[in-house]
Amino acid sequence: MAASQKCLGKGSPAPGPVPKDHIRLYSMRFCPFAQRTRLVLNAKGIKHDIVNINLKNKPDWFLEKNPLGLVPTLETPSGQVIYESPITCEYLDEVYPEKKLLPSDPFERAQQKMLLELFSKVTPYFYKIPVGQSKGEDVSSLEAELKEKFAQFNETLVNKKTKFFGGDSITMIDYMMWPWFERMEMIDLKHCLDDTPRLKKWTEHMLEDPTVKATMFSTDTYKVFYKSYMEGNPNYDYGL
Repeated sequence: MAASQKCLGKGSPAPGPVPKDHIRLYSMRFCPFAQRTRLVLNAKGIKHDIVNINLKNKPDWFLEKNPLGLVPTLETPSGQVIYESPITCEYLDEVYPEKKLLPSDPFERAQQKMLLELFSKVTPYFYKIPVGQSKGEDVSSLEAELKEKFAQFNETLVNKKTKFFGGDSITMIDYMMWPWFERMEMIDLKHCLDDTPRLKKWTEHMLEDPTVKATMFSTDTYKVFYKSYMEGNPNYDYGL
């Protein structure tokens, strides 16, 4: 791990080269997309360091590595750069094959990718609903749509008769979906799981996982960060 978790902004010196037997993750502590990659790094026991980026005031050296300026971004000791959360996670699973998170069966792997594509239609609700609430809008129709989406995932678990989406142990798809469920209490959306008991049970199983425990923040911490984010002045270093 990097010596300091504090985020680096414009004008900060670039970190040194990535150590030979490590990989580097450019991240932001509260970003759910970057958390996906942190979960995979942790679950697979990959030696890594983390450099947190001030996403409102990005260093020029970071934009040279990733012109999109997005986290998560991985950098290898040879200077190769990989970004976009599903791509970074798949890359890590291929390059570090010791503890595979993606299924070896092509059809099962395709199923996980289809589920992830379906889940990409869910994540916007975690932004739309709180923003609507902050403006005093009626968000009941958005919540109803979110519940419909959750019903599809609940049905998947019912049909599979398994604890997790890839079987009875955690696989890649579980980690790819988890960060948004971790934040549900923070944005007062936990009641949206009330009609989907299998999905709710899945969240309980996920909370027992050592990797999830190692990478999560408390609801109170999320609330403080999210308030600063909504006010337009995100406190990326909150709690350090």
